[in-house]
Parts: sequence; C-alpha cells; structure tokens
Amino acid sequence: MRLLMLGGTEFVGRAVVEAALGRGWDVTVFHRGRHEAPEGVRSLLGDRTAPDGLAALADDPGEWDVVVDTWSAAPRAVRDTARLLRGRAGRYVYVSSCSVYAWAPPAGYAEDAPLVEGASADAEQTAYPQDKRGGELAVLDAFGEDRSVLVRAGLILGPYENIGRLPWWLARTARGGPVLAPGPRELPVQYVDVRDLAQWIPLAAERELSGAYNLVSPQGHATTGALLEACVRATGGSAELRWTEPEVILEAGIEPWTELPVWVPPGSDLHDALHSADVSRAVAAGLNCRPVAETVADTWRWLQDIGGTAPQRPDRPTVGLDPEKEAKVLATGLGA
Repeated sequence: MRLLMLGGTEFVGRAVVEAALGRGWDVTVFHRGRHEAPEGVRSLLGDRTAPDGLAALADDPGEWDVVVDTWSAAPRAVRDTARLLRGRAGRYVYVSSCSVYAWAPPAGYAEDAPLVEGASADAEQTAYPQDKRGGELAVLDAFGEDRSVLVRAGLILGPYENIGRLPWWLARTARGGPVLAPGPRELPVQYVDVRDLAQWIPLAAERELSGAYNLVSPQGHATTGALLEACVRATGGSAELRWTEPEVILEAGIEPWTELPVWVPPGSDLHDALHSADVSRAVAAGLNCRPVAETVADTWRWLQDIGGTAPQRPDRPTVGLDPEKEAKVLATGLGA
C-alpha cells in the first residue's frame, strides 16, 4: 500500500506514518519542513496556505492508495488538495472531529446525528466545528462518498501530544503533593489513544471502508479515577489525589476542559458531547483500544525521553490550572 500523509511530523500525523511503516507501506509525507519527518519516508515540501504551496505535490508523479489529512484550519486547503489528488489516489481519509455535530448532541449520539450548519468547502478559517465540517465537505466533493473516510475523532491522547492535556496531568502528578482531582472519581471518560486511531486508519484503507466513523474509546473504557490514578503511578506515586465535588470546582471559577484538562462536569451538555459518543460502528470495523494505564505510562516515558516538556501547537491555547488557584481550592478542605 502507498500512503500520502499530509503533515506527518507531529502527533496524529506522525502516529499514522509510524503505523503505516509498521505495516510495510510505502509512505510519502507532504509537510512544511518545520519538523523532521519520520525516518523511512519520502518527503515533499510545501505550505498549503501559501500561493503555489501545492507545487511540489502537483509536480510529483506519484500515485497513492490512500491520502490521510488532519487539517483543521481553512477548509479551502482541504478542497484544493483533494481536487488535486482525486485522480491520483484511491481513497481520502480525513481526520475530522465529533465537533461537527450540531450543538448539543444528545448522549449516545451516532454518526447520523445532525451536523453543524454554515460550513462550506470553500471557506476561509472561521470556527473549529465549521472548519472541520467544511473539510469533510471538501473531501466528499472531490472523492465522493464511496472513496471518502471521515474519522470523527474525539479527545486524542498519547505520545507526541502537542495540545498539552495528558502532559499537564503527568507534570502535575510528578510534582507530587495534594492534587485537585475533579470528581466524581467514577465519571466516564471517552478518548482515543493516538496509536489506536493511527492503527485503525490503515486498516480502514486496506478494507476499503467509506463513510463517517466516531473514533473514540467505547463508553466504559475509562473513568476520571482510572486516568488520574494511572498518572500518579506512572510518575512515581508521590501525588495525593484530593477528589473534589464538581460544584466546588465550578464555584471556584475553574474552567472545565481548559484549566482541568479532559474533565467536564457530569450531567452537562459538554460531558454528553465529549464523553458519550456511540462508537459501535468503528468497533465493528476493527477499532481496538488499549488500557488507559498503557496510554499514560507510554506518554510519560515519551515525555521523559524528550526532556520532560511537551511540544505545544502555536494555534491552540495552553491548558492547565494555576498552582495558586489549585491551592486555594484545596485549602477549603472540601477535597477528600
């Protein structure tokens, strides 16, 4: 199999490249040259946002069985690339997002849930949900429903993460001492290890799948407690989790998801949207999810290998809770 990976030097793209190489595929990576490409690939350089940015791809005589694209900005970049490649590639896999569903999706929503309005394949960058849906529309327009795979990912964790969510929790538990742990401990968490997502994509291409797939772990795969306790174990066990009621956290003005990454309060629209998708279609199509302890331990090992500081995408906000704010809530004694 021949893969053209658009990007391929960071997080999801890099994991997909490694998964494809592990299957013995021939891999071409089209990227801007800001980061070193994985060993064993052929590189083409270009910037999809620049005039003539696709020149290297247009001039290359290559043909591919599958294209994988993780673009999350202006949909027109996906449009231009997909149109360029529709006669040179068999299938186009677009890593989209569960954010494309109209707000607020009900708990248990599947791929047929209503989608956001106002998206266009020709649009400049606007809002993340419309940008991702616009990317989907661009792929469908160029490759048709039978040659398109729309991977609607949810929360993605694991090695190479450049958003900062799991790295923040690992850094916090590594610091030790009392840790503000957002309750309830048994609150379900839905995410996908980047490597499990990356293993599923080549499998989908080999099986010639098409259509949309919610791609996160099945409900019940992990809880907040399992995730944070795995962080404590991985980082040495000196941290003490102080489980704190959601009401206390919210009354303190702490923002779910951003200041306390991954966590959103139970019973909220946000929790239904982020942690309750129906993923039965992806599971039936071969999605396997490794234990949360493995994801956490491997991410910690990767962080140590690169010096302890995770890379940060410049187009995404930093996450995490200010130590003084945390200490103030812990001082109330309401955490147990």
